[in-house]
Amino acid sequence: MTKDLFADAIGSVDELREIYPEQSANAKAKQIDLVDDLAREFVACSPIVFVASADARGRCDVTPRGGPPGFVSVLAEGTVVVPDATGNRRIDTLQNVVATGRAGLIFLIPGRGQTLRVNGRACVSTRPELLASLTAVGKPPRAALVVEPEEVFTHCPKAFVRSKVWQPETWLDASAQPDPAEIVHAHIGDPAITLEQIRQDQIDSLRYRLA
Repeated sequence: MTKDLFADAIGSVDELREIYPEQSANAKAKQIDLVDDLAREFVACSPIVFVASADARGRCDVTPRGGPPGFVSVLAEGTVVVPDATGNRRIDTLQNVVATGRAGLIFLIPGRGQTLRVNGRACVSTRPELLASLTAVGKPPRAALVVEPEEVFTHCPKAFVRSKVWQPETWLDASAQPDPAEIVHAHIGDPAITLEQIRQDQIDSLRYRLA
């Protein structure tokens, strides 16, 4: 089934433009190439950013980074710096950025539909004076993702309006969702590891290894 769907997929931008009209003048004009004062304020209000990257073979990855509002820094010249807090140590994003020097960011503010997108040149820095200034999550990180903006623009709230994601009354009850520990247990597939061990590890990870 999947191979059949790829066989007749659209193969050019011209084909795409046959079914999608040109973007509006405002949609083009709103893109700038720097983090201006208003974009800087948006970043300062955001407690979570999604980081998109790809490796040298084009394999894509998106991962969230979170902290108190303002945990992502914008330097005087507009460079965006995302501290790499303790995680699962897969370092997928960091490896991708080292390989390609590119990253894309989407900043969210809870309750707000409009998001901020920042795309540009990227690197991974371990410069001591930079890391020492990034303590919003409790301590200096081991490394930081640095993004030099080339494209900065706000994204319309339609996806949030359609999904009602900020409306708690629309959220599925936990009993109707797949259990987080069961998902990990099934994907690991090791009979020597019990579901209860996975569940306890997830609890301990948030209790003791958050910072």
